[in-house]
Amino acid sequence: MSKPVTMVVFVLPSSLRRWVSGRTEVKVFAVGADRDSPPTLGSALDMLRRTHPLLEERLRDDYGRIRRHISMIVCGENARGLGGLDCALPPGAEVYVLPALA
Repeated sequence: MSKPVTMVVFVLPSSLRRWVSGRTEVKVFAVGADRDSPPTLGSALDMLRRTHPLLEERLRDDYGRIRRHISMIVCGENARGLGGLDCALPPGAEVYVLPALA
């Protein structure tokens, strides 16, 4: 059997749009680790690294974790409270990327 796949839309703030030619949204496919695992935020960011590496560098640190000053909202909740990079993504997930406010 094949691995589950879902389209993920990253909705970006204006401060990050310069890394994707001014677009407000970036779409990628997230793939589950195996046929029984749902796609995760981590797998969506892995695909983002392949398609938009300059943007992904601003979202994750050198250890692959979500940067401290970035919040990602999935289904209306902060991804950190949903398991961080292991947060399961529903079909057609929208991930809102928000920079921390000083």
